[in-house]
Amino acid sequence: MSFDPQDGRIQGAVPRSTADKAAALVPTDAVIPVSGFGGVGYPKSVTRSIAADDREMELTVISGGGVGAEVDDALVEAGKLARRYPFQTRRKVRDAINEGTVAFHDRHISRVGDEVRLGDFGEPDVAIVEAVAVGEDWLIPSTSIGNTPAFVAAADALIVEVNHAQPIELAQVHDVYTRALPPDRAPIPLGGPIDRIGTPKIEFPSEKLIAVVETDRSDTPYEFRDPTAVDLQIAANLGSFLEAELERNPMLKERVHLQFGVGSMGNALMGALDEIEFGDRDVIYFGEVFQDGLLDSIDSGLLTGASATSLALSLDGQERLFADIDRYATDVVLRPADISNNAALIERFGVVGINSAVEVDLYGNANATHINGTHVINGIGGGGDFNRNCRLGIIALPSTAAGGDISKIVPMTPHVDHTEHDLSVVVTEHGVADLRGLSPRERAEEMIAVADPQYREQLERYRSRAKKSSGNIMHDFATTHRWETE
Repeated sequence: MSFDPQDGRIQGAVPRSTADKAAALVPTDAVIPVSGFGGVGYPKSVTRSIAADDREMELTVISGGGVGAEVDDALVEAGKLARRYPFQTRRKVRDAINEGTVAFHDRHISRVGDEVRLGDFGEPDVAIVEAVAVGEDWLIPSTSIGNTPAFVAAADALIVEVNHAQPIELAQVHDVYTRALPPDRAPIPLGGPIDRIGTPKIEFPSEKLIAVVETDRSDTPYEFRDPTAVDLQIAANLGSFLEAELERNPMLKERVHLQFGVGSMGNALMGALDEIEFGDRDVIYFGEVFQDGLLDSIDSGLLTGASATSLALSLDGQERLFADIDRYATDVVLRPADISNNAALIERFGVVGINSAVEVDLYGNANATHINGTHVINGIGGGGDFNRNCRLGIIALPSTAAGGDISKIVPMTPHVDHTEHDLSVVVTEHGVADLRGLSPRERAEEMIAVADPQYREQLERYRSRAKKSSGNIMHDFATTHRWETE
């Protein structure tokens, strides 16, 4: 289905509304899927009006990924958020979750769309979605797609915010392809990672649309910190490993498909791509978030193209892309999250996935979500989708936290998001632990070698104590979580 921006942002006889009137249509115990992923493309007006509503409410909010203060902060401050799925990035909602006042359920991003359509999180009442254009039975998303197509399909009703702060030309990057639910699901007909198989529009029955609200408010996306000396050394170690892998690994002989996790570390590693000698290979990004570092790689000619589900850019990055969107749209495509994070596509394209973690233990199990195994940070996001299904899954992380007071290489992580079976390589500023084909005892030796030098002796002492037990994986369970003082 084509789209002509000359026809305007709002087309046809749609039910125009104010944000307050739209908020009044939301039931007090509603299950509300909202658009948004990577801190962009989320509703910015109706959720604030819901927070200001005089009614007592206990709401369930489902998003594709991270959203802004207008959703999470506003509803937590108003005491109206009872349950949250499956990922969050805001301090206020994180504190409420860890205090037990908001129930949180963490899920793999690739599965959320199906789970919402199947009613796993309750029957969705009203989807609230940001768009750059809307008609009687269609909308065009803004700076992210995420799981919005599934949310629109699942919800009984739909409220659309048409945001004039987002360029209508974003329609050029969207490739919306919606799949049938199992068991009637067909293979995804995507020949190459930057091919297009869909349309810019999300379609829906016209009777679902109950309100269209006009807004003019920019995203408040990630603020990427400047790379630290540790970040740069991790990037250098990763680059050296990848250059050697290009020569060794037949999967990378002609093309390289890369994915990076969201955040400052991922952005710093993206920015180091230009230092790697790829030769005449095509280099393509196939991941879930498109960040500032990829703009540089497209401008330099390093990247042939990029496929993602969100333009998770800084404000400067957004301005840069919006100013030249016609050019970037030839190289960048946004897809629904169940396509961008699809296991079969990740495996078929031989994606090299580079993500981070809170900590990794001696045997290669990684904790990506919970400090001390108890306090959630954001959620697993798409890390599990890529770590498990990549032909080469890499965890890149600093060897310490808290200014060096905490080792991020530990004997046994108290919470596991990515098992030893999911990871191939761990990179820190101290080197590369290539865990492929190694026994647990051999993996422990590799992991100690990339730990910070001040903790290696303690880790070795732990390993010596663990050797007194029998088994394939050896632990001294009396000291696994108090090893530093032993």
